[in-house]
Amino acid sequence: MELSWPIKLRIAAVAATGILLIGILAWPLAAPHDPLGAVRFSNLSHLGATYLVLIAFLVGFIAYFISWPYGREIGVLAVPSGLAIWAGRSGSLAELIQLSPTLSQRQALFASLKWEPFFWLLIIAAGFAGVLFGQKIWSRSHKAETLVKSNPQPAKYLNVIVALIGSAFIAHFCIKILAQDFTMSNNTLVAQPAVGQIIFAVLVSFGLAAFVAKKFLNTSYIWPTIASVLVTAFAVTTYAKQDVLQDFMESWPATFFSGSVVCVLPLQMVVFGSLGSIAGYWMAIRYTYHGKHEQK
Repeated sequence: MELSWPIKLRIAAVAATGILLIGILAWPLAAPHDPLGAVRFSNLSHLGATYLVLIAFLVGFIAYFISWPYGREIGVLAVPSGLAIWAGRSGSLAELIQLSPTLSQRQALFASLKWEPFFWLLIIAAGFAGVLFGQKIWSRSHKAETLVKSNPQPAKYLNVIVALIGSAFIAHFCIKILAQDFTMSNNTLVAQPAVGQIIFAVLVSFGLAAFVAKKFLNTSYIWPTIASVLVTAFAVTTYAKQDVLQDFMESWPATFFSGSVVCVLPLQMVVFGSLGSIAGYWMAIRYTYHGKHEQK
């Protein structure tokens, strides 16, 4: 089950669409005042956030037709591919910490970071909605695709819950290992990882989580993607306790943290988590396909 060149070209075209329309043209909507600053939801105005949701929907809609007849499968890559450019250009959490020297400022910072992943997930969901809208229009006009509806079994709901929680656990555990930079004090303190290391760690971690979820629970990449929100919320809640923040303020520079997971900005976690989840999902399908055909 190898990817043919036409499919590879469709994937490249979809990614290029997201990179152009979101990663480059929409960059002024979220660009921080400091060129080296972090990309955050707070960088956007209310109007800018609305524009970004609409742009994401349009990008998903366009991507569906660019990648037809595999629009449903490939089109979802467009929006996270575009946001990945923002995540790669973003500054780090350590820089945000340095701009928040007091305890109250840091508490406010982490309180906002805990809820920020939901906005970035909304942007990716808007792109997916655009893909579904394109599919609906095409199926109505050409009757080329039909949606098969089935009554969900109780076991499917259980699988979804297990996939969601299990993906969050797997991703958290793997990121903690893979995103480590310089460590000290018996590996209890880690320095801010580089952006490239964060990208690698999050992609691999959620790729593994989605692979396991598909292979053993037969669930979609949607649930590991949603789990990225849980990973950030758990890491931030754990780290942002008043006694922990107080201890780090008094004893360590702003570039050191109690764990590497909290060093991943919400944008980076959700964007690379979604790309990794999609990749892991299809790797599981490919693995199963090869396993069945090798037995024959």
